Amino acid sequence: MKKIVNRRSALKTISKVAALSFGFPAINKGSFQLFASSTDRYSVQVIDLVTENLVIDMLGLLTLNGETRKKWGPDGEGISSSDIKVFKSSGINVFHNAYGVGGKNQTEAKINVLNYVGNLNGIIANRPDVFMRIDSVKDMQEVMKNGKTGVMIGVQNADHFISPDDVNLFYDLGQRVSQLTYNSRNMIGNGATERMDGGISDFGESIIKRMNEVGMAIDVSHCGDQTTLDAFDISKKPVLITHSNVRSLNPSHPRCKTDEAIIKMAKVGSVVGITNVRNFVKASEPTTIEHLLDQYDYVRDLVGSEHLGVGSDIDLYGYDAMPKKQYDALKAMYKGSYAFREKIDIEGIDHPKRMFDLTAGLVRRKYSNREIRGILGQNFKRVLAKIWKD
Repeated sequence: MKKIVNRRSALKTISKVAALSFGFPAINKGSFQLFASSTDRYSVQVIDLVTENLVIDMLGLLTLNGETRKKWGPDGEGISSSDIKVFKSSGINVFHNAYGVGGKNQTEAKINVLNYVGNLNGIIANRPDVFMRIDSVKDMQEVMKNGKTGVMIGVQNADHFISPDDVNLFYDLGQRVSQLTYNSRNMIGNGATERMDGGISDFGESIIKRMNEVGMAIDVSHCGDQTTLDAFDISKKPVLITHSNVRSLNPSHPRCKTDEAIIKMAKVGSVVGITNVRNFVKASEPTTIEHLLDQYDYVRDLVGSEHLGVGSDIDLYGYDAMPKKQYDALKAMYKGSYAFREKIDIEGIDHPKRMFDLTAGLVRRKYSNREIRGILGQNFKRVLAKIWKD
């Protein structure tokens, strides 16, 4: 009986590999080559963990590349069959697509976010063969069945909330996650790179209260230390850290979170998504996938693997694949404390199959299948079920 089950399992995996690699499977002692463009091989365990599990990137951009966005067009008509194949073969079911949209003032920020959300909704609606908007946990379950790419609408700022009623407005437009601040100070609180480390204002408290009421998830990834801690104290629902890393492993970086914040996050039953950005992972070279895995290990040892997720903070090709002019302009937008180096991405996990490489790394670090399923998506699904109304 065991041989029959193993044979069935092997055939099932071979079928998956053929689908993922689009005709280029290569088998060698139980390992499989998923992509014709790469000689990397993945075990049956790794392939099954990615393909049979809900995989969420809680800061995963559909594209960072301005040339790609231009090619796709405002309605997504330019999204090609090869683009669709890349999305599907990535193993990622849900992308939390969030940008740091702002403006010179709150009115301009609101207009800019309305345009951003409207554009994203337009692409999703116009290309139902590719995308499905994720508004609820039920939608996550549905996207697993229909094979589409799930898109969760978020914003990496809350400047567009001029009053608490704007929370309702943007929720109705599909926004399900909002950071309280980006890197600088706003009316709610302080960002990570502000000179002064202030906390959340009275106005910010009113925004948090309304976000709790409507079921919009609060994110403190870019918030300053005190604003981060205040959010956990004020909110009646779990507060997310969708994409950040550990300050103890990278002591000088303001975008990393303190142990105190990580412990508070765990106490309210929430999750932190670990980001792949090179300068957030480690302050010096070399910086490799092993150092990224150290970030996962640290949080697991501090508060438990049930509080871990993925928030890569890149698209499927990474920052270093951006056009040079756009890449240089991006780096120039940030303060020196961001400590950009020559590269932003980490080799070996800067490509469309990166979830398979991360999973292989977690297997190598002796995480159990249950822990890996949680990290890949189940942990964020669990906490979002507590925050969202549906």
